[in-house]
Amino acid sequence: MPANNIGIIGTGPMGSNLSLNIESKGYTVSVYDISRQSIDDFMSARAKNKKIYPYYDIREFIDSLEPPKKILLMIKAGKPVDETIERIIPLLGKGDLIIDGGNSYFKDTIKRENCLGSKGILFIGTGISGGEEGALLGPAIMPGGKADAYSLVKDLFEKISAKAPDGFPCVSHIGPDGAGHFVKMVHNGIEYGDMALIGECVWALKTVLGLDAKKIADIMRQWNDKNDILSSYLIEITAESLAQKESTGQDYLVDSIADITRMKGTGTWAVQSALELLVSVPTIASAVFSREASQDKDLRLSLSQNLIYPSKKYSGSHDDFISIAHDALYISKISSYAQGFALLEAASKSYGWNLDMGRIASGWRAGCIIRAQFLSEITGQYEKNPDISNLISAPAFKDFINKNIEKLSKFIEISHSAGLPIPCTSSSFDYILQITSPVLLSAQVQALQRDYFGAHGYFKLKKDSPEIKTDSSGKYIEYHTEWMDKKRPEKLV
Repeated sequence: MPANNIGIIGTGPMGSNLSLNIESKGYTVSVYDISRQSIDDFMSARAKNKKIYPYYDIREFIDSLEPPKKILLMIKAGKPVDETIERIIPLLGKGDLIIDGGNSYFKDTIKRENCLGSKGILFIGTGISGGEEGALLGPAIMPGGKADAYSLVKDLFEKISAKAPDGFPCVSHIGPDGAGHFVKMVHNGIEYGDMALIGECVWALKTVLGLDAKKIADIMRQWNDKNDILSSYLIEITAESLAQKESTGQDYLVDSIADITRMKGTGTWAVQSALELLVSVPTIASAVFSREASQDKDLRLSLSQNLIYPSKKYSGSHDDFISIAHDALYISKISSYAQGFALLEAASKSYGWNLDMGRIASGWRAGCIIRAQFLSEITGQYEKNPDISNLISAPAFKDFINKNIEKLSKFIEISHSAGLPIPCTSSSFDYILQITSPVLLSAQVQALQRDYFGAHGYFKLKKDSPEIKTDSSGKYIEYHTEWMDKKRPEKLV
């Protein structure tokens, strides 16, 4: 039997669907899994009469591949990846390639590439988004690593990837070492924010207007019209899932779903990375914290009996509130994406990745979970000005925010009056207010407090200006007040 083009370790939903996707593009595929049953189930149910070949021995699996050997890992992130790499290293030679297609932490990816590189083995940490459907029909792919490593799978990745409306494949070489997995991590952080913002909007439509799931689904379908600024995969599936009824055909499924949202860790990593890089991502952080709060079900049930918020009934027009909610959601979305791209910019500078923001946005236009019409607008804005200081300053977004920011404020006011917590929407609003404030009085007060109790020093503003005083070299001048001298009684001075 001739050698196969690529090997995939892991025959779970993602691995098996990618195998089928790759085979459908004319490649031959070897598959392996530590579970023989998993291999057999996949082969019997979905891979019959296809050029996908099962192997139950890891050495035979490796030997079945053409040189240079290309192995795609579709297994759980963390220890399983390290154990699998250690197991196959002795079976590989110089110039062979390992691709980690799971949601690995980008710092682990950097370590793995350095380790494998010292042995002459190539490594690509690759973010893959789109879920099971994307893996089968075309995902968004975010490969990071050495350019010569990517060149070995460039054609394959371009063929199996999703295609944007203009026909371009949603894949490109993101950058060196951990860049691909970092971009996928930020994608997931933005996804957390997107999902939470939509969820808060649905809750407001239900509570403020008293709409049932079907009516809200109809609104979401209107917002998903191809000409609407909110048109996106997440709006589409929200509409579809809200309209789903229980098997009895009486009640809507959403009304019986337990209010607990679990997570696998990529959103938490995004917030941790933002803290390390000193980047403000309040919407993404609020989305993570909201998922954590959802898991405190018993506590929430208990406290709901003790603390009663005096909610007020909305007396305005239904159509007016729906319009307010629509534009508030779009502005919140702009804010959330601006935070995500600010995190990418900071990482690019810190790690020397030279990330192309327009290309990243372009690669998210199809296949991935956050795919949306909005991303074509982001791509266009970066093409016009690759050095945008912050996404909210891009002309298309700045103009919309300036015209409609009061709607976001109104949405928050009405939702809070109805007793609804909307932390992600509120954080999106506060981010815009904060990032556009020339002077932050709260920061001035905190700087004063830190100097008072800890002699940490402070900077000073120029006279009649929001700018900070600098020395001749442009460095901020640091000051300190001797607060203890001011507190001492006269007899002790």
